[in-house]
Amino acid sequence: MELKHPYMLLLLTLMIPYIIWYVLRHKKSHPALALPEIAKYRYAPRTLRTLLIPVPNVLRLVLFTLVVIILARPQQKHSWSSADVEGIDIMLSVDVSTSMLTQDFKPNRVEALKHIAQEFVDKRPNDNIGLTLFAAEAFTQCPLTTDHAVLMNLYNSVDNQMAAKGMIADGTAIGDGIMNALLRLRESKAKSKVIILLTDGVNNSGTIAPLTAAEIAKKYGVRIYTIGIGRNGMAPFPLPTGGTAMVPVDIDEPTMRKISEETGGKYFRAEQNTDLSDVYSEIDQMERTKFNVTQYHKRDERYEPFALAAFVVLLLEILLRLFVVRRLP
Repeated sequence: MELKHPYMLLLLTLMIPYIIWYVLRHKKSHPALALPEIAKYRYAPRTLRTLLIPVPNVLRLVLFTLVVIILARPQQKHSWSSADVEGIDIMLSVDVSTSMLTQDFKPNRVEALKHIAQEFVDKRPNDNIGLTLFAAEAFTQCPLTTDHAVLMNLYNSVDNQMAAKGMIADGTAIGDGIMNALLRLRESKAKSKVIILLTDGVNNSGTIAPLTAAEIAKKYGVRIYTIGIGRNGMAPFPLPTGGTAMVPVDIDEPTMRKISEETGGKYFRAEQNTDLSDVYSEIDQMERTKFNVTQYHKRDERYEPFALAAFVVLLLEILLRLFVVRRLP
């Protein structure tokens, strides 16, 4: 937040003579009621009403301060800006097949990965990041963008049961997931291009083999970091009729490792969200490249909270003067 008329804050200096006047006036004030004997009242405890005597004057200073801030016009700035920043181009290629509903991650793997992606994106503010989703077929949910709010809105809108509902053919087409992401990176001018592939299964669908896709990615200078999602052994899977059944976790780790090794990336096994910290550290070490980013900003008035506070302070001062700390003439 910033002030459109910051020079208005100079009015706050007017409080200095007011404070001096109040202190001098208080010292020279005479009692409104003379008593013949006050010694016995010397050690009498001070009441709450006595303690509240200076509060109306303090509230008046607070009110004046709030009015000055309103006159200075606090605003939230929005405008167009263009700047060169450093970053890399990254495509997230995420498995959304039915097996991703397995509940070894809470509430399930699809929803857990959304939180993981948010954490990842927050740590890469200068990167172009996009999103590919795949099951038995692949499609781009979000192209490469530096507008990470839009990216995450599109990701969070993904129905975690799209394969179960028939919105996309069920299966695991790892090769197609790589190729769809690769098509988005093919025209990238960044020196460092990365695909982060997240899956929990074995390639059983699609039109291109995973290792063939990896060879093409290598040709275009794209590194692939592969992540196997799921715990070892058995994991609970939700049944359509309710309840869960234990199913085996089956990840083709040899193929995932070959994909990463072929492209200069690395394979990770993620059994919990924190396991992805290794991925972040690997990408942080990669070469960065400069690109131009244009952003839009605008100005919104932000005086309302100060106006509301000023009204409350004014009302409180009036009530105190009328009913609590009234002065005798």
